[in-house]
Amino acid sequence: MKETAPGRAHFTPESFRFLQELAKNNNREWFIENKARYEASVQAPSREFVRSVGPRLGAISHHLLADDRLVGGSIMRIYRDVRFSRDKSPYRTSVGIHFSHDGAQRKEDHLPGFFLHLAPADSWVYAGMWMADPPRLQMIRSAIVARSADWRKVRAAVPEIEGEALKRPPPGFSADHPYIEDLKRKGFTAGLPIKDAVVTLPDFAERFVSLCKSLDPLNRFLARSIALPY
Repeated sequence: MKETAPGRAHFTPESFRFLQELAKNNNREWFIENKARYEASVQAPSREFVRSVGPRLGAISHHLLADDRLVGGSIMRIYRDVRFSRDKSPYRTSVGIHFSHDGAQRKEDHLPGFFLHLAPADSWVYAGMWMADPPRLQMIRSAIVARSADWRKVRAAVPEIEGEALKRPPPGFSADHPYIEDLKRKGFTAGLPIKDAVVTLPDFAERFVSLCKSLDPLNRFLARSIALPY
């Protein structure tokens, strides 16, 4: 499959315009009428972007996957699963692209990687683990305690670390530990905002990978903590 031609942007103002209009018309009738716009301005650019970023990710880690398939690949489907949600809106109003670690054995596995969220005036690149399973979470917490100096460097290198957290210290960890708020976490992510105008630049793929590199200290600490090749 071909990449985007040199000098041409993957995403355009029309990409954001479509998402903005979809947010105001989140229903099946409108989407069907505008599906060709979605395919041309959102779906196709997303696939091109994944193909463009893939080879560049090797500069960070050869374990990161860039898969342009529409189902089961790096691009989140636009169709929402509304079975267990109060919000019955059928479509996502953002673009989600994940570059996951190739060590995942199941869909439920959350390993260190990168995620691109695109939405009008609300675009971000994230690194980290959205949610760690209990054994890996215990390993990460133990690593934060055992390698506190390294964790301090990570926290200094990346933006504020976020993630769902317990209200109380986890069993076996002191409430007086200097990083107790991090030890309470069940997920570890950090993100950087991106302006719409940057997303629509021809060199956005390079800029995206550069942002990933700046967030990568978090991924590397997490990967080492859970004995994951990275």
